[in-house]
Amino acid sequence: MAPQLLPASAAAFAPRASSVNVVLGSKVEPWLTQTLKRINKIKRPLNSVAQHQRCLTETLSSPNALWILASLMLPKAPESELRKDSNPLMEAIFNYQIAHLEAYIVHVDMVLRNEVAYKLTPETIETLIEYHRDIHCVDAKANTYDWPEKEQQCKKLHEDFVQAINKFVFRAHVSALEGLEEDGAGELLAGKSDELKNSVMSLLKPLLPPPPRIVDVVRQPPLLPSSPAGSAMWSQSPPQSSMGPPVESWKILPSSPGVITSSADSNGTIWATIGMTEMQLPSPPPAYSQPYSTAGMYYSSPLVASPIPHLPLPSMLAPHCGVNVGCNSFGWDRYQEYATTM
Repeated sequence: MAPQLLPASAAAFAPRASSVNVVLGSKVEPWLTQTLKRINKIKRPLNSVAQHQRCLTETLSSPNALWILASLMLPKAPESELRKDSNPLMEAIFNYQIAHLEAYIVHVDMVLRNEVAYKLTPETIETLIEYHRDIHCVDAKANTYDWPEKEQQCKKLHEDFVQAINKFVFRAHVSALEGLEEDGAGELLAGKSDELKNSVMSLLKPLLPPPPRIVDVVRQPPLLPSSPAGSAMWSQSPPQSSMGPPVESWKILPSSPGVITSSADSNGTIWATIGMTEMQLPSPPPAYSQPYSTAGMYYSSPLVASPIPHLPLPSMLAPHCGVNVGCNSFGWDRYQEYATTM
Protein backbone atom coordinates (compact mmCIF):
# COMPACT_ATOMS: atom_id res chain seq x y z
CA MET A 1 0.00 0.00 0.00
CA ALA A 2 1.31 3.44 -0.91
CA PRO A 3 2.11 5.71 2.04
CA GLN A 4 -0.47 8.36 2.89
CA LEU A 5 1.55 11.53 2.45
CA LEU A 6 -0.02 14.72 3.86
CA PRO A 7 1.52 18.15 4.37
CA ALA A 8 2.11 19.68 7.80
CA SER A 9 -0.97 21.86 7.38
CA ALA A 10 -3.14 18.74 7.67
CA ALA A 11 -1.97 18.03 11.24
CA ALA A 12 -4.17 18.72 14.28
CA PHE A 13 -4.38 22.36 15.39
CA ALA A 14 -2.17 23.37 12.47
CA PRO A 15 -3.03 26.67 10.75
CA ARG A 16 -3.93 26.85 7.12
CA ALA A 17 -0.93 27.00 4.83
CA SER A 18 -0.44 29.79 2.37
CA SER A 19 -0.01 27.31 -0.47
CA VAL A 20 -1.70 24.01 -1.30
CA ASN A 21 0.41 20.96 -2.02
CA VAL A 22 -0.46 19.83 -5.60
CA VAL A 23 1.16 16.83 -7.29
CA LEU A 24 0.29 16.10 -10.94
CA GLY A 25 1.32 13.26 -13.17
CA SER A 26 3.27 13.38 -16.40
CA LYS A 27 0.02 13.70 -18.33
CA VAL A 28 -2.89 15.96 -17.47
CA GLU A 29 -6.45 14.64 -17.79
CA PRO A 30 -8.67 16.51 -20.25
CA TRP A 31 -11.43 17.09 -17.69
CA LEU A 32 -8.98 19.02 -15.45
CA THR A 33 -8.03 21.32 -18.33
CA GLN A 34 -11.67 22.07 -19.05
CA THR A 35 -12.41 22.73 -15.35
CA LEU A 36 -9.52 25.21 -15.01
CA LYS A 37 -10.57 27.08 -18.15
CA ARG A 38 -14.15 27.30 -16.84
CA ILE A 39 -13.35 28.79 -13.42
CA ASN A 40 -10.76 31.37 -14.55
CA LYS A 41 -12.15 34.64 -15.86
CA ILE A 42 -8.75 35.63 -17.15
CA LYS A 43 -7.52 33.40 -19.91
CA ARG A 44 -4.30 31.62 -18.93
CA PRO A 45 -2.12 29.35 -21.04
CA LEU A 46 -2.60 25.64 -20.10
CA ASN A 47 -0.25 23.92 -22.51
CA SER A 48 1.97 21.97 -20.09
CA VAL A 49 1.88 20.11 -16.79
CA ALA A 50 3.70 22.94 -15.04
CA GLN A 51 1.11 25.50 -16.18
CA HIS A 52 -1.75 23.27 -14.95
CA GLN A 53 0.00 22.80 -11.60
CA ARG A 54 0.62 26.55 -11.15
CA CYS A 55 -2.97 27.47 -12.05
CA LEU A 56 -4.51 24.83 -9.75
CA THR A 57 -2.23 25.75 -6.83
CA GLU A 58 -3.05 29.46 -7.04
CA THR A 59 -6.78 28.74 -7.30
CA LEU A 60 -6.94 26.39 -4.28
CA SER A 61 -4.65 28.60 -2.14
CA SER A 62 -7.00 31.57 -2.28
CA PRO A 63 -8.53 32.58 1.09
CA ASN A 64 -11.96 32.30 -0.54
CA ALA A 65 -11.35 28.71 -1.65
CA LEU A 66 -13.78 27.18 0.87
CA TRP A 67 -15.77 24.06 0.11
CA ILE A 68 -19.18 23.35 1.63
CA LEU A 69 -18.84 19.62 1.95
CA ALA A 70 -22.16 18.93 3.71
CA SER A 71 -24.80 20.36 6.05
CA LEU A 72 -25.96 18.95 9.37
CA MET A 73 -29.25 19.50 11.17
CA LEU A 74 -28.32 19.92 14.85
CA PRO A 75 -30.56 20.67 17.85
CA LYS A 76 -30.26 24.10 19.43
CA ALA A 77 -30.64 22.92 23.02
CA PRO A 78 -30.56 19.73 25.07
CA GLU A 79 -33.46 17.34 24.70
CA SER A 80 -35.09 18.39 27.97
CA GLU A 81 -35.25 22.06 26.80
CA LEU A 82 -36.62 21.52 23.31
CA ARG A 83 -39.93 23.19 22.48
CA LYS A 84 -42.95 20.96 21.92
CA ASP A 85 -45.37 21.98 19.20
CA SER A 86 -48.26 20.25 17.48
CA ASN A 87 -46.94 21.48 14.13
CA PRO A 88 -43.82 19.48 13.18
CA LEU A 89 -42.58 22.27 10.91
CA MET A 90 -42.71 24.90 13.66
CA GLU A 91 -41.11 22.47 16.09
CA ALA A 92 -38.21 21.89 13.67
CA ILE A 93 -37.74 25.62 13.08
CA PHE A 94 -37.55 26.48 16.77
CA ASN A 95 -35.51 23.49 17.89
CA TYR A 96 -32.98 22.82 15.13
CA GLN A 97 -30.31 24.70 13.24
CA ILE A 98 -28.29 23.99 10.10
CA ALA A 99 -24.52 23.73 10.48
CA HIS A 100 -22.51 23.88 7.26
CA LEU A 101 -19.35 21.80 7.19
CA GLU A 102 -16.85 24.07 5.48
CA ALA A 103 -13.38 22.84 4.57
CA TYR A 104 -10.38 23.75 2.50
CA ILE A 105 -8.09 21.59 0.39
CA VAL A 106 -4.67 20.82 1.84
CA HIS A 107 -3.43 18.19 -0.59
CA VAL A 108 -4.00 17.04 -4.17
CA ASP A 109 -2.36 13.81 -5.34
CA MET A 110 -2.79 12.62 -8.92
CA VAL A 111 0.18 10.24 -8.91
CA LEU A 112 -0.01 7.72 -6.04
CA ARG A 113 -3.54 7.72 -4.61
CA ASN A 114 -5.54 10.00 -6.94
CA GLU A 115 -7.18 11.77 -3.99
CA VAL A 116 -8.00 15.16 -2.58
CA ALA A 117 -7.63 15.83 1.17
CA TYR A 118 -9.94 18.30 2.96
CA LYS A 119 -9.58 19.81 6.41
CA LEU A 120 -12.40 21.52 8.32
CA THR A 121 -12.16 25.25 8.88
CA PRO A 122 -11.54 26.60 12.42
CA GLU A 123 -15.08 28.08 12.49
CA THR A 124 -16.64 24.71 11.66
CA ILE A 125 -14.49 22.96 14.26
CA GLU A 126 -15.52 25.49 16.92
CA THR A 127 -19.21 25.04 16.08
CA LEU A 128 -18.98 21.27 16.44
CA ILE A 129 -17.04 21.57 19.71
CA GLU A 130 -19.70 23.85 21.22
CA TYR A 131 -22.46 21.50 20.15
CA HIS A 132 -20.65 18.53 21.68
CA ARG A 133 -20.04 20.30 24.99
CA ASP A 134 -23.37 22.08 25.49
CA ILE A 135 -25.84 19.63 23.95
CA HIS A 136 -24.38 16.20 23.23
CA CYS A 137 -22.66 15.75 26.60
CA VAL A 138 -25.68 17.10 28.50
CA ASP A 139 -28.00 14.61 26.80
CA ALA A 140 -25.50 11.81 27.32
CA LYS A 141 -25.35 12.48 31.08
CA ALA A 142 -29.14 12.72 31.34
CA ASN A 143 -29.67 9.41 29.58
CA THR A 144 -27.29 7.39 31.76
CA TYR A 145 -27.39 6.47 35.44
CA ASP A 146 -25.02 8.02 37.98
CA TRP A 147 -21.73 6.46 39.05
CA PRO A 148 -18.75 7.97 40.93
CA GLU A 149 -16.58 8.71 37.87
CA LYS A 150 -19.41 9.93 35.64
CA GLU A 151 -18.32 13.58 35.53
CA GLN A 152 -14.69 12.69 34.82
CA GLN A 153 -15.75 10.27 32.11
CA CYS A 154 -17.84 12.98 30.47
CA LYS A 155 -14.92 15.42 30.49
CA LYS A 156 -12.69 12.80 28.94
CA LEU A 157 -15.33 12.15 26.29
CA HIS A 158 -15.31 15.83 25.33
CA GLU A 159 -11.52 16.03 25.29
CA ASP A 160 -11.34 13.03 22.99
CA PHE A 161 -13.81 14.67 20.62
CA VAL A 162 -11.77 17.88 20.52
CA GLN A 163 -8.69 15.92 19.53
CA ALA A 164 -10.56 13.82 16.97
CA ILE A 165 -12.30 16.73 15.21
CA ASN A 166 -9.04 18.66 14.91
CA LYS A 167 -7.31 15.61 13.41
CA PHE A 168 -10.19 14.89 11.05
CA VAL A 169 -9.20 14.84 7.37
CA PHE A 170 -11.67 13.84 4.68
CA ARG A 171 -10.37 12.13 1.54
CA ALA A 172 -12.17 12.06 -1.78
CA HIS A 173 -11.31 11.04 -5.32
CA VAL A 174 -9.66 13.65 -7.56
CA SER A 175 -12.83 13.71 -9.64
CA ALA A 176 -14.23 15.93 -6.85
CA LEU A 177 -12.29 18.80 -8.45
CA GLU A 178 -14.95 18.89 -11.16
CA GLY A 179 -17.06 20.77 -8.61
CA LEU A 180 -14.65 23.70 -8.64
CA GLU A 181 -16.17 27.15 -8.93
CA GLU A 182 -14.69 30.63 -9.11
CA ASP A 183 -12.09 31.52 -6.47
CA GLY A 184 -11.61 27.81 -5.76
CA ALA A 185 -14.89 27.26 -3.90
CA GLY A 186 -16.93 24.17 -4.56
CA GLU A 187 -18.98 21.30 -3.18
CA LEU A 188 -18.82 17.54 -3.24
CA LEU A 189 -20.55 15.63 -6.01
CA ALA A 190 -21.78 12.06 -6.54
CA GLY A 191 -23.19 11.58 -3.05
CA LYS A 192 -19.91 12.16 -1.22
CA SER A 193 -21.67 14.54 1.18
CA ASP A 194 -23.50 11.67 2.89
CA GLU A 195 -20.21 9.89 3.38
CA LEU A 196 -18.75 12.98 5.03
CA LYS A 197 -21.75 13.43 7.34
CA ASN A 198 -21.51 9.83 8.47
CA SER A 199 -17.80 10.27 9.17
CA VAL A 200 -18.39 13.39 11.28
CA MET A 201 -21.34 11.92 13.21
CA SER A 202 -19.27 8.83 14.02
CA LEU A 203 -17.01 11.09 16.09
CA LEU A 204 -19.92 11.84 18.47
CA LYS A 205 -19.35 8.94 20.82
CA PRO A 206 -21.94 7.93 23.44
CA LEU A 207 -21.22 8.07 27.15
CA LEU A 208 -20.75 4.47 28.19
CA PRO A 209 -21.21 3.62 31.88
CA PRO A 210 -18.90 1.04 33.40
CA PRO A 211 -20.03 -2.55 33.00
CA PRO A 212 -21.79 -4.05 36.02
CA ARG A 213 -19.65 -6.03 38.38
CA ILE A 214 -19.99 -9.75 38.03
CA VAL A 215 -20.77 -11.40 41.36
CA ASP A 216 -19.45 -14.92 41.61
CA VAL A 217 -22.14 -17.24 42.88
CA VAL A 218 -20.63 -20.03 44.95
CA ARG A 219 -22.42 -23.22 44.08
CA GLN A 220 -21.93 -26.58 45.70
CA PRO A 221 -20.36 -28.96 43.20
CA PRO A 222 -22.62 -31.83 42.19
CA LEU A 223 -22.13 -35.25 43.67
CA LEU A 224 -19.97 -37.42 41.49
CA PRO A 225 -20.70 -41.13 41.14
CA SER A 226 -17.34 -41.95 42.73
CA SER A 227 -18.03 -39.98 45.90
CA PRO A 228 -19.93 -41.67 48.75
CA ALA A 229 -23.61 -41.02 48.49
CA GLY A 230 -24.18 -40.49 52.19
CA SER A 231 -21.16 -38.32 52.93
CA ALA A 232 -22.80 -35.00 52.10
CA MET A 233 -26.36 -36.09 52.85
CA TRP A 234 -25.76 -37.21 56.42
CA SER A 235 -23.18 -34.54 57.28
CA GLN A 236 -25.96 -32.47 58.79
CA SER A 237 -27.47 -33.13 62.16
CA PRO A 238 -29.21 -36.52 62.24
CA PRO A 239 -33.02 -36.44 62.42
CA GLN A 240 -34.66 -36.99 65.74
CA SER A 241 -35.66 -40.60 66.14
CA SER A 242 -39.04 -41.53 67.51
CA MET A 243 -37.43 -44.23 69.65
CA GLY A 244 -36.57 -43.46 73.21
CA PRO A 245 -33.07 -43.15 74.61
CA PRO A 246 -30.93 -46.29 74.35
CA VAL A 247 -31.25 -48.70 77.25
CA GLU A 248 -28.17 -50.16 78.80
CA SER A 249 -27.72 -53.84 78.18
CA TRP A 250 -27.40 -54.80 81.81
CA LYS A 251 -30.87 -53.42 82.59
CA ILE A 252 -32.59 -55.79 80.13
CA LEU A 253 -33.90 -58.73 82.16
CA PRO A 254 -34.99 -62.00 80.67
CA SER A 255 -38.73 -62.66 80.60
CA SER A 256 -38.30 -66.31 81.57
CA PRO A 257 -35.69 -68.27 83.46
CA GLY A 258 -34.91 -70.24 80.32
CA VAL A 259 -33.47 -67.22 78.44
CA ILE A 260 -29.75 -66.90 78.68
CA THR A 261 -28.54 -63.30 78.87
CA SER A 262 -25.19 -62.12 77.60
CA SER A 263 -22.67 -60.46 79.81
CA ALA A 264 -22.03 -56.68 79.89
CA ASP A 265 -18.58 -57.08 78.34
CA SER A 266 -19.91 -58.97 75.35
CA ASN A 267 -22.70 -56.43 74.82
CA GLY A 268 -20.26 -53.57 75.06
CA THR A 269 -18.08 -55.13 72.41
CA ILE A 270 -21.03 -55.61 70.05
CA TRP A 271 -22.48 -52.12 70.42
CA ALA A 272 -19.08 -50.42 70.28
CA THR A 273 -18.69 -51.52 66.68
CA ILE A 274 -22.01 -49.93 65.67
CA GLY A 275 -21.95 -46.14 65.29
CA MET A 276 -24.71 -43.89 66.47
CA THR A 277 -25.30 -42.78 62.90
CA GLU A 278 -26.02 -46.33 61.83
CA MET A 279 -28.42 -46.81 64.71
CA GLN A 280 -30.37 -43.69 63.84
CA LEU A 281 -30.59 -44.14 60.07
CA PRO A 282 -34.22 -43.92 59.06
CA SER A 283 -35.33 -47.14 57.44
CA PRO A 284 -37.41 -47.00 54.27
CA PRO A 285 -41.14 -47.27 54.81
CA PRO A 286 -42.27 -50.91 54.65
CA ALA A 287 -44.52 -52.06 51.90
CA TYR A 288 -48.17 -52.45 52.71
CA SER A 289 -49.03 -55.76 54.37
CA GLN A 290 -51.84 -57.21 56.34
CA PRO A 291 -51.84 -56.52 60.12
CA TYR A 292 -49.86 -59.02 62.05
CA SER A 293 -52.01 -61.48 63.90
CA THR A 294 -51.34 -64.65 65.79
CA ALA A 295 -54.76 -66.06 65.05
CA GLY A 296 -53.43 -68.17 62.23
CA MET A 297 -51.04 -69.92 64.54
CA TYR A 298 -53.89 -71.75 66.33
CA TYR A 299 -56.62 -74.04 65.16
CA SER A 300 -60.01 -72.43 64.93
CA SER A 301 -61.68 -75.56 66.44
CA PRO A 302 -60.55 -77.55 69.46
CA LEU A 303 -58.52 -80.68 68.92
CA VAL A 304 -60.52 -83.90 68.77
CA ALA A 305 -59.22 -86.33 71.35
CA SER A 306 -60.39 -89.77 72.37
CA PRO A 307 -62.62 -89.86 75.48
CA ILE A 308 -60.87 -90.67 78.75
CA PRO A 309 -62.52 -93.54 80.58
CA HIS A 310 -63.78 -92.80 84.06
CA LEU A 311 -61.96 -95.20 86.37
CA PRO A 312 -62.94 -95.67 89.98
CA LEU A 313 -60.50 -94.32 92.49
CA PRO A 314 -58.97 -96.57 95.13
CA SER A 315 -60.75 -94.62 97.85
CA MET A 316 -64.05 -95.59 96.33
CA LEU A 317 -63.24 -99.29 96.22
CA ALA A 318 -61.19 -99.77 99.35
CA PRO A 319 -64.10 -100.07 101.87
CA HIS A 320 -65.59 -102.96 99.97
CA CYS A 321 -62.44 -105.09 100.28
CA GLY A 322 -62.40 -107.56 103.04
CA VAL A 323 -59.46 -108.39 105.20
CA ASN A 324 -58.94 -111.74 103.68
CA VAL A 325 -60.14 -110.79 100.23
CA GLY A 326 -57.49 -109.54 97.87
CA CYS A 327 -58.02 -106.42 95.89
CA ASN A 328 -57.10 -108.24 92.77
CA SER A 329 -60.63 -109.60 92.64
CA PHE A 330 -61.93 -106.11 91.94
CA GLY A 331 -59.68 -105.52 88.94
CA TRP A 332 -56.77 -103.61 90.39
CA ASP A 333 -54.46 -106.02 88.82
CA ARG A 334 -55.40 -104.47 85.42
CA TYR A 335 -54.66 -100.88 86.50
CA GLN A 336 -51.48 -100.80 84.43
CA GLU A 337 -53.52 -101.51 81.29
CA TYR A 338 -55.82 -98.56 81.97
CA ALA A 339 -52.86 -96.32 82.65
CA THR A 340 -51.29 -97.36 79.40
CA THR A 341 -54.48 -96.51 77.53
CA MET A 342 -54.55 -93.05 79.00
